[in-house]
Formats: sequence, structure tokens, C-alpha cells
Amino acid sequence: MDKIFVRVYTLFILFFVGIGVFMIIKSRPGDKTDAVAKNPINFTEPIIENPMILIPAGEFIMGANDGGIDEQPQRVVYLDAFAIHQYEVTIYQYNEFVVATGHRQPLNRYVKDIHFFNNANQPAIYVSWLDAYDYCQWAGLRLPTEAEWEKAARGTEGLSWPWVEKYQPTFANFKGEEDHGVFTTAVGSYEKDKSPYGVYDMAGNVKEWVQDWYDDRYYANAPLKNPQGPERGEMKVMRGSSWRDSLYSGRATGRLQMVPGYRYEAVGFRCAKSAG
Repeated sequence: MDKIFVRVYTLFILFFVGIGVFMIIKSRPGDKTDAVAKNPINFTEPIIENPMILIPAGEFIMGANDGGIDEQPQRVVYLDAFAIHQYEVTIYQYNEFVVATGHRQPLNRYVKDIHFFNNANQPAIYVSWLDAYDYCQWAGLRLPTEAEWEKAARGTEGLSWPWVEKYQPTFANFKGEEDHGVFTTAVGSYEKDKSPYGVYDMAGNVKEWVQDWYDDRYYANAPLKNPQGPERGEMKVMRGSSWRDSLYSGRATGRLQMVPGYRYEAVGFRCAKSAG
């Protein structure tokens, strides 16, 4: 009797172990092609094109004397002409890169509320600085320098925001309900969040990676012509605010820092290229 009990008990345990192993195998993420197939992009609207906007050579006001210590001192900086994406890189654009290269798919089944972020015209999110760098290289472009991003956002008049008018809660996709942006929105959804050069979403929607390493004292000794950021560092710079963040961090001069491998639902990027 005891032997029969032991055999039955052993079979019972093996049965549940087998179920556990099966569930683990089924839950493993597949290869990148499989990830794309399991997370189809939502094509509910025509695809938004993302042209490069030319920013002419010349001087602009960079930094803010009344901002954070890392935004000071305010100074006049000269930049050669360059071009920058009119919109943040979209999910549609990034997916083309994933399919062509087998690069890591940013949206996968482990992303919470994925159905709120997978519209083809929403900005690509869950991308690290390394992912953004690889995308720009693949596209024959590069990440904008911190100075290029700021000039594209504020123009030459030293604007605190991309727009000239006094701030209103509905101008950009920030944290809160007044702007009606519960999550990320399709790029270019906020007409007021447009710089003097016609570049969109520089204040809200998602924070954006730029090329530079971060140094909170860099401005004190930075070149006044085509600054490229510190030669080395531990953190990379992010610019702008997002649907998860306050309007204050969306000021054109605001600076954020994060490790290059960081991925988050409120972080994206756009690319740039030198002109001429």
C-alpha cells in the first residue's frame, strides 16, 4: 500500500512539474521577428511622414541664467547649419529598422498597457540611448547635439518654450488631464508645441536623447562654436518633457541626465544630420 501511495504521489508531482516547465517554455520571449508578429502595429490613420527641417547656420542664445545650475551661464553660441527630424521618430519608422536589422523590438508583451503605445504614428518609446544611436546610424543620420536640439526648440530669440505666447496647459502633452494627452499621442498632435523652425513636440510627448555626455558644469567652459559636449562621461543628456512629466521640465533650456542603457515609456528621440 505504501509503495502504491509513493508511486501515485511521485506521478502527481511529476505531472505538476511538467506543467510548470511547459508554462515557462511558452512564456519565453521568442526571437525579434516573433516579437514583432506578436505585437502588431496599429495602423488606424495614414502614416505621418517625418521630413528633416533645415536649421540655418548662425548664433542663438543657449542656457538660462534663471534656470538650474547646469543651465548656466547663458551664452551666445554659433552653430553650423544642420537638419533635424520635424517629429520624434515614430513606431512605424523604428519598426522598419527592427525588421531590417533584427534589432531589439522596444514594445513587447511585457510592456504594461502596450495597446496605448503601439499606434504607428506615436513616438517610439522604451528605447535606450544605445538603441537611438544605432537607429540613427542605420538611417544615415546621427543624434543631435545638445546645442542643436536647443536651437531647434527655441530659435534665436532665447525662448523659454518653443512657442512665443504665454504657456497654456493645452499647448503640449504634459502630465495632467488638461491637455487631453493621457499617454503618448501621435507626433505633431499639438500645433502650439512647434518651434519657430516648425519642429514639433520639443516640449512635450516624450523626453528625447541627444548625443552629448552630461556634465553639470560643462557650460562654464564649453566652446562657443559647435559645442559637442564632454569627451567622456557616465550619463547621457535628455531634453524636453513628456506625458509623464511636468511642464517645467519641458522648458527649452532644461537638461536631464540618465545612463545610456535606460529605457522608459516616456523616452524617445529624433535624429539630425549636418548640412553641407
